[in-house]
Amino acid sequence: MRCLAAMNVLIREQFLPVSIEEAWDFFSSPKNLNEITPPELDFTITSSLPAKVYPGLIITYRLKPMLNIPVEWVTEITQVREPEYFVDNQVKGPYRTWHHEHHFRKVDGGVMMTDILHYDIGLSFLGWLAGKIFVHKKVRQIFDHREQVLAQLFGSKPKSSDK
Repeated sequence: MRCLAAMNVLIREQFLPVSIEEAWDFFSSPKNLNEITPPELDFTITSSLPAKVYPGLIITYRLKPMLNIPVEWVTEITQVREPEYFVDNQVKGPYRTWHHEHHFRKVDGGVMMTDILHYDIGLSFLGWLAGKIFVHKKVRQIFDHREQVLAQLFGSKPKSSDK
């Protein structure tokens, strides 16, 4: 059993001035991951992709999160409720746990998109140290970049709100 104290949580909300159908169409298409991922990660999807996510979908990636060292990452889409949410979990990769929920809620004038990320670096003290020095900051930077790109794509104002 994993210690919940080691689990890190990042929650981000962003208003998008689009219909829930437009938001769902964009986020449920795995090919759009490249568009919202920071270029310095050298993010490459290595599996073939369907048009939309579905439960059981396995997506494989290669990226370089640190010191230009390539890392293989495999995620599985475990839950989908169109157009409200979908969930991806790391199957193989750099984290002990990576559980990312993508929620979409219709609001006046658009959609409130909420990301809820639970992640655990593992490796006890070394993981804790890596988190303090590098990992937590890198995760926030990835979501900051994503927020900026989405603001440009959809014309919304970024509202960085780590919770």
